[in-house]
Parts: sequence; C-alpha cells; structure tokens
Amino acid sequence: MSKLDLSNFEKKLEVRNLTKDDIDQLLEMQKVCFPNMDPWKREHLESHLSIFPEGQFCVEYDGKIIGSCSSLIINFDEYDDKHTWDDITDEGYITNHNPEGYNLYGIEVMVDPDFRGMKIGKRLYEARKELARELNLKSIIIGGRIPNYHKYKHELSPREYVEEVSSQNIYDPVLTFQIMNGFTVMRINPGYLPDDAQSVQYATLMEWNNIEYRAKTKRHFKTAYPVRITVIQYMMKNIESFEEFAKQVEYYVDVAYDFDSDFAVFPEIFTTQLMSFLEEKVPSKAIRRLTDYTEDYIELFTNLAVKYNVNIIGGSHFVEEDDHIYNIAYLFRRDGTIEKQYKIHVTPNERKWWGIQPGDMVKVFDTDCGKIAIQICYDIQFPELARYAVDQGANIIFVPFCTDDRQGYLRVRYCAQARAVENQVYTVIAGTVGNLTQVENMDIQYAQSGIFTPSDFEFARDGIVGECHPNIETVVVGDVDLEILRRQRKSGTVRQLRDRRRDLFEVSYKGIELK
Repeated sequence: MSKLDLSNFEKKLEVRNLTKDDIDQLLEMQKVCFPNMDPWKREHLESHLSIFPEGQFCVEYDGKIIGSCSSLIINFDEYDDKHTWDDITDEGYITNHNPEGYNLYGIEVMVDPDFRGMKIGKRLYEARKELARELNLKSIIIGGRIPNYHKYKHELSPREYVEEVSSQNIYDPVLTFQIMNGFTVMRINPGYLPDDAQSVQYATLMEWNNIEYRAKTKRHFKTAYPVRITVIQYMMKNIESFEEFAKQVEYYVDVAYDFDSDFAVFPEIFTTQLMSFLEEKVPSKAIRRLTDYTEDYIELFTNLAVKYNVNIIGGSHFVEEDDHIYNIAYLFRRDGTIEKQYKIHVTPNERKWWGIQPGDMVKVFDTDCGKIAIQICYDIQFPELARYAVDQGANIIFVPFCTDDRQGYLRVRYCAQARAVENQVYTVIAGTVGNLTQVENMDIQYAQSGIFTPSDFEFARDGIVGECHPNIETVVVGDVDLEILRRQRKSGTVRQLRDRRRDLFEVSYKGIELK
C-alpha cells in the first residue's frame, strides 16, 4: 500500500469574518433557512460590512458558506425594553452601531439545513463570545425567535411556553440552543418580528454576560488562556465489526463535546481492537489486515472532529506505506484538516512481533489552542524529543500509550512528568485498559491516564491536573492554562528553559522527513 495522501480525506471548515464576495451565497442560503420571512437585501449586508465588519461571521466548509451571523454594538440602556428588531437594527442597516457601546447585539444566525447537527451554530456563538471578550464588552444580547411556539399557542401563554422550554419539558430549536450556550432569558417582547409567524411575532430577549468585562476601561486584558482536555482511558474488549468500534469512539467524542473540550485524546494503537474480529492468529499477518482499515479510520475521525467541534488526537494506528508498517498518531483538527506524527522509537516488542519501522521526523503542530506535539508512548522516554518540540514552540505534549504491565506504564508516566518539569510544558498521557483475549500480543493492558503540569506555585501542588482511576474505562477532563505557562517560563521560581547552559550543551536535531 502506497503512502496515503491525507488531503483526500481532509474537510476544510473555517469560522471567519464575512466579505463582500460571500454576499451572493448568503442571499441564496437565507432562502432555505427562512423561506417564509422577509429576506436580507444586498444593501443590508453591504451596510453591515461597511459599518462593523468585525461583527459579521460565517462558517465556510469546503468552499461553501453553510452558516452566518450578524451583530452590532449598542448601549442597550438607550433602548426601550419592548423594542423591535427594526428598532435595534435601524431597519436592518445597523447605522445605529456604536463603537463605544457596552453590549454586542446579535441580530441574525443562519445555518444551512443540510449541515445542521455539525455544531455550526455553536461555532458562530463562540465567535461572538470571543469578539465580546476582545472588545471588552459587557454582554451579548439577542432577540431570539421561538419557532415552535405556534404549535402551543392555544395551550400556553408565551411566558408559560418559555418556562416549559427552560425546564426542558418542551424542545425549541432556537430557545433550547441559546439556553445551552449560556444565555438567560431577560423578558419576552411581543411584535418583535412581524413576519415571524412561527414565533407568533414573539421573541425572547436573552443575555450572555462577559465575566472578564472590566468596567473602568475599554482595554481588554487577557489574564487566562484555558485549554480543556478530555483524556479517554479506552477499554479494549472484543467487538464484532468496524461499525461497533465507530460507535464506541463517537460516544467518547460526544462526551468531550459535552464538556466543551478543545481536545479529545485517545490511546496508542487502540485500533488493534479491530483485530478481535479479523480471525488472524499470526501477529504480523493480523497487523497487515488491520492496515486495510486505515482509510475508514481516517474518515471516521475527520468527520467526528468537524461534527463535534473538537480537536482529536486519534491515538495511533498501524499504517502500511511502501510495504512497510508504521505506528502513526494523527491530529484531526476541528476545522477538518489532518496532521500525522510517526513513532520515532520502536520498542523491541513492536519490532519482533509486528515488524514496525521507525519514523524520522519530529513535528510540532499549529492548532487553534497554540502549538502542540505528539510523542507516542516509548518516544516520551527520550528527553531530546520533548526538548526539541518545546524549542519549536510546543506548549502541550500529547502521549498516547499502550502498556501491558505496571512497570511499563510507570516508565511512561514518570517520563511524562519529568518532561513537564524540565521543559515547563504540559503533558497528557492516554492509555488502554482491559484485554483482548483472542488477539496475540495484545492480550492485557495497564493504564492510569492523566494530565500533568510543571512544578511551581501557580500549578497544581503535585503537578497533576487530573488522573483516571487505574484500569477502568473512564475519562479525565481538565483545564491547562497557557497564559500561566507563559508567565512561569519568564518569572517562575525556577526557569528551566531560560537557565539552560546553552554555552555548554544543546540538542542537535537531524530530522529527515520520510519519503
């Protein structure tokens, strides 16, 4: 099997500001999003881009606009409590936008119906929240439709309907979504959108408060950069099909999404679980058969990263390239792009039983949460690799691992914690547990997955953000703060990165990328 071209699997998803070139697509999209309501006119959208381009966002997926949102800045205290959409938007042109205002007001969100279920709306709301933080705005206010209210208008008043939705007794596609994204109901406005028959012209006035808002100044100070990580301690058990494997994997990605995670981390070679139904007893032959699922594996994780809006460290998988087998860890970004890291140091066991070949390139990857590196199991036991990755800007080193006994696990853990201390970097280890009784050379597993920090006052006292109980199927979720890491590297009690004697020693890297 020749080397896979990952570009054939990548799905490019990007949240960005709108441009005038996007207007034609937006005008077409709104026809399917709001077929029974008065549409935007071109001059409306041109006015938005002229007056407040920073507040107009879209989601582009493989070259197509599939979602958008519009907003302006106001001083909400200047408006009547019972305002209408026309009042707050100056009839859609936002000429009342006030750059010195205190509130971001959201006036429109659209998601192409063919792409609903991919968390597009959440991405747009997160873009608004980040804008509010950057501009030091007090809150985000929206006038939200309640499109399912027409089904209940003879039974419930608008207030009763909103209370039932808030109690999760009734589902409303707009109001439920807004509540789940941290907005609270302020009041109900009648006659908000005269052409909104589904909402019977009512709207819920809702607010999200920016807890980082600083009242004395318009200048924004970023005092924290939290990154949330979900580590999956994956149970190896016999399965009957790839579909069963995919179902288990999606369950855990969904868990990571429910925790608003930035990364979901799976263990090393956990795809060997597929060998439990391959009925091949010779390890070297079983591995060759396992590589037949490479494209299915890549497609599965690419789709899950985009669908659940989470960056996935997809454990690692055995891949055949030019008649050689490599142990490769993949980064599946939530924008649909893919990267890979070959295992550099192959264990004697891997070489003996499976004929695994080593990679030759240490990589550091850009993500929307800064630079990261991946070092597969045995690789974390070689300090030069971590030192090089940190020198190239890595703030987090992810370590998918698979060990069969406590001694092997402790080698990974102790070395991961050592790398965290000596390089002032976060390290994350994710391992397999359980057993595969029918798979030769993969019969037992031992793991206690965790998230580790450097050792100084601003970090956890024992250098552990969180860890799983050993040898059970579970997850650990924790936040690491990149701003604290930056400060400690400059002014911590000890400064290992700054205090190295570069006049005496250095790491000389001779990386050659695989052909």
